[in-house]
Amino acid sequence: MSKPDENISFKTDLHFNDDWEALLENKSFVKSFLSDVLGDYITKQRWYGGKASKLKYIELAEYFKIQQNGEMYFGLILEVNFVEAFYQHYFLPIAFVTDENFAQKDRILHLRLKKQDGFIIDAINLEAFRQLVFERILTALPKDTTKVRYHKSIALKAKAYESSRFMGLEQSNTSIIYNDSYVLKFFRRIFADKNPDYEMSRFLSEKKEYKNTPAYLGSINLVDSKQVTITIALMQEMIPNEGDAWDYMLKELHKVFCNLEYKNLNISHLPRTGLYQQLNISDIPPQIIDWAGLQLFMQVQTLAKRTAEMHIALGSEFEETAFTPTHYNGDYTVWLKNKMLYQFQNRLNLVENNLHKLDGMALDLAKEFMNKKNQIREHFVDFDWTKLKGERIRIHGDYHLGQILVKDRDFYILDFEGEPESTIRDRKVKQPPLKDVAGLFRSFHYAIYATVFNNQESYPYPIDELFDASEVLYSYITGLFLGTYVTETQNANLNIGYNQERLFLLKYCLLEKAVYELGYELNSRPKWAIIPLKGISNILNH
Repeated sequence: MSKPDENISFKTDLHFNDDWEALLENKSFVKSFLSDVLGDYITKQRWYGGKASKLKYIELAEYFKIQQNGEMYFGLILEVNFVEAFYQHYFLPIAFVTDENFAQKDRILHLRLKKQDGFIIDAINLEAFRQLVFERILTALPKDTTKVRYHKSIALKAKAYESSRFMGLEQSNTSIIYNDSYVLKFFRRIFADKNPDYEMSRFLSEKKEYKNTPAYLGSINLVDSKQVTITIALMQEMIPNEGDAWDYMLKELHKVFCNLEYKNLNISHLPRTGLYQQLNISDIPPQIIDWAGLQLFMQVQTLAKRTAEMHIALGSEFEETAFTPTHYNGDYTVWLKNKMLYQFQNRLNLVENNLHKLDGMALDLAKEFMNKKNQIREHFVDFDWTKLKGERIRIHGDYHLGQILVKDRDFYILDFEGEPESTIRDRKVKQPPLKDVAGLFRSFHYAIYATVFNNQESYPYPIDELFDASEVLYSYITGLFLGTYVTETQNANLNIGYNQERLFLLKYCLLEKAVYELGYELNSRPKWAIIPLKGISNILNH
């Protein structure tokens, strides 16, 4: 175990004449714990999502016991209030340990209870806690009506606890691998509702038997004092894999760009295709196949099929109202336009304030973005639902190459939590399935440009020519994906609209995604702002 950070000071003078089991009934302890201790602790955690805001105070919204056979831990729902007049909720399970060897990691507080010296720590670091949680899921009753509801799927075949370990460096959640076969994801940032990841995983596994996502195996939900169900944890099968599709694509694309020199290709002579044309493999010119390799295009086809199958499963429900397809209407249109206009204005201000960070093509594209602000705004407002004949369904919502695992030349889709900036209600709004397709297209665009940025010295071509090759490759990859996806969905009678409607929705969603990305790039790595800016330019000029 790693040693605690030498710079973190812990209060050691707290002493309460309470048993651990009754500690949270002590108002004096709770007040001190919330005001003097937890603020310092949680703001340092990787899963804390309020780093850009100023913390005002923390309240204990709810607490509950996680227990079995005399062992007891507390689950805390913390309401973190910010100076900017909003709040977030976090889940923190805590344990009291008297042996300092168990308190090396995520130590929150040193205190004395009655005559026992000890430490409050994040319970997830204790194997005993992890084992207890696993066993509670394993022995869950078919219908649990208690406050903390453990659920076990019939697909969970484990007989007993064997081992547990942390999965790795995650940002917003903490995942534990059990018996080298199962993953239990503890949601840290939580919402007063069922988590979309839990809902979607359970629906796809149990109701639709969709095979290309980790199977749902169990969960922990809390029914709070207002009778609202809050998802605490989700258990799924662990898919042995060769990494995610982002890393896979970066390796494949590096080979493609190396081929430019190896095959002595003249980039300006490469055959072109229009953006967002629906292509089959047979439509891709031999020179492009020779340059990029047939294998890459076959993998793109497979991913298009898996994406289509996911949407077909999500769009074929007629009983469970949370998942039944629905048509476009005025309410959806008002929601969408308000959301888009607010986001666009925010990004426009960011571009204006960060022009000094840009140069070359990125600066030219940023100026085009500002010059065409009225055109972009009109594009977002020009959403006439009465002309749309397709249907909206529940979608992934944050679909990109990093959310997809690669295994044996196939793909497995993960993490149905939805767009991080969105509210829980917005994440559950039924949307055009093409929004997920647009998310993946933007991810392809990123992967291609990231390959150029990361390996520029390896390719003996001017940067402008490499950008030109990037756009050629992007148009063939997305064209083949789109052709495969549309064929698959139409064969299954998923109503994604007629041809012009599909093109309108795809461009709308691509523009939405690129504008969304622009904020992140300008704030984090201005050099990469060229990628969403080029995506925006593509849409405006096609």
